[in-house]
Amino acid sequence: MKQFFKFVFATVVGIIISTVIFGVVFVLIIVGLVSAAGSDKTVDVDSNSILHVKIDYQINERTANNPLAGIGFLGFDGEKSLGLNDILASIKKAKDDNNIKGIFLDESYMMQGQATTEELRNALLDFKKSGKFVVAYSEIYTQGFYYLASVADKVYLNPKGIIEFKGFSSDVTFLKGALDKLGIEAQIIKVGTYKSAVEPYFLTKMSDANREQVTSYLGSMYDHFLIGISKSRHINKDSLFNYANTGRIQEPEDALKYKLVDGLKYKDEILSDLKNRTDINEKDDLHSVELGEYLKSSPKDDGKEDDDDKKSYSKNRIAVIYASGEISGGDGDDNSIGSEKISRAIRKARTDDKIKAIVLRVNSPGGSSLASDVIWREVMLTKKVKPIIVSMGDVAASGGYYIACAADSIFAEPNTITGSIGIFAVLPNMQKFFNDKLGVTFDGVKTGKYADLGDVSRPLTPEERAMLQKSVNRGYDTFTKAVADGRKKTQAYINSIGQGRVWTGQQALKIGLVDRLGNISDAVASAAKKANLKDYQLVSYPEQKSVLSKLGQGFSAQMSAHLVKAELGENYKYYQQIKGVTQMMRTPQARMPYEVVIR
Repeated sequence: MKQFFKFVFATVVGIIISTVIFGVVFVLIIVGLVSAAGSDKTVDVDSNSILHVKIDYQINERTANNPLAGIGFLGFDGEKSLGLNDILASIKKAKDDNNIKGIFLDESYMMQGQATTEELRNALLDFKKSGKFVVAYSEIYTQGFYYLASVADKVYLNPKGIIEFKGFSSDVTFLKGALDKLGIEAQIIKVGTYKSAVEPYFLTKMSDANREQVTSYLGSMYDHFLIGISKSRHINKDSLFNYANTGRIQEPEDALKYKLVDGLKYKDEILSDLKNRTDINEKDDLHSVELGEYLKSSPKDDGKEDDDDKKSYSKNRIAVIYASGEISGGDGDDNSIGSEKISRAIRKARTDDKIKAIVLRVNSPGGSSLASDVIWREVMLTKKVKPIIVSMGDVAASGGYYIACAADSIFAEPNTITGSIGIFAVLPNMQKFFNDKLGVTFDGVKTGKYADLGDVSRPLTPEERAMLQKSVNRGYDTFTKAVADGRKKTQAYINSIGQGRVWTGQQALKIGLVDRLGNISDAVASAAKKANLKDYQLVSYPEQKSVLSKLGQGFSAQMSAHLVKAELGENYKYYQQIKGVTQMMRTPQARMPYEVVIR
């Protein structure tokens, strides 16, 4: 009886504690929502102001619908960050705002891909056409941030700071040795000489074909990087290559000597310079506005109706559908592509008579080949009734290219990663792991020869392997035919440039996988032209879920992921890679070889 009362007491205490915790959570949510509602008021921008651009977070395609951002929620999901859409919109708005005299590009850590950086860089170049200044400063310039900052009128480095200028590298983590120690064999079924996503599971180093393709696209990206800096800094491209190749840039003085920067200054000196540029007294505070706040500023009112004003009143609409993340079945979330969610968004835009054209923004390394085909079908149906243009982000490869290939036209940045037209499947054979490592054996009964096909406790038979290979071959044939039809090429030609090979946007343009080099604004302009629109509004799909629905549907999963990421830090990417293995074992995959990390 004593034990019974102990358990009852413990249960009651547990319920009380849980109630208190959820009560606190609820109060924090309400406080966050109230604070967010209060923060929606219009922000006034002082005259002679600068737009303060500091990007120290991962940039997603669009700003998350999260009123708790910036407030914090038990240390979870409180990061305040803007999406690429709002950052670009702010820079464009500042170009024509008479109160904004220039941009201060402050210490930023470019954690996103090369194409996102390219879009930001082009936005700054466009901003400079107004005659306004851009000043950049940092204590540490990563290569990504330096590429962005190189467009500035003046680039300053802290006198004791660091500037990285060493060239690009890309590496792969191979797991075969670990799998061998565990007694696990990765059974690979694939099509494509260059389809190297599966190499980490059965090789210990790059294949010759993979090394060839990585050398090619990495070289293309680096060449574009050097050309951009060469034009902005007026330094010979070969000289820049030599500086990096010989390790010439080691100290801040080296960066100044070789004209990578315009001066070595401390932050207080930069602030004084900005005050001088904006006619602010040295004793007064600098007039500046943050990116997030600037979005809330009232639009300029000069008494004239411009093109943006006309667009805001137009009944015509262009839908921008964001497809970002890995591709899988179901609804997915804001950071992944669920075939049901994206298909539904395309279908909704297609059947809406107010929407005259669609821009499909693709930023995806691919994923499930079946889910990719489901989305491709909706693009095909849409193409028959209204223009659909694709804008590629950092990566639109494998399944990401599959869902794009049927569009009327495809835009990519020069350093977008694309192609990777190929299919593969992975099935583990864990017999030795179970038998030798764990001492576990299995036995059973089946009603047919192939009833237990896919059982990981034994190896595939030759007949089973042949069946799976036939399925993957069929998937590759479907993929290449879809690309051939969409790009108006022969299937034999697509096969010759396919085979899982990865290309940059610059290379893809030359071989016909994309139509033009350009950003999302160029894609929107193309969609408007194809639909014969002069005035239009932009609408975004799919609809973003509210923070409350996110917490209700997957709070525990989000919290778990947050805690794991916080604990593992930079090693979180290896955890994701291992976790991804299980996902690849479910269905044939149209997926990039691996995550491309430029160091």
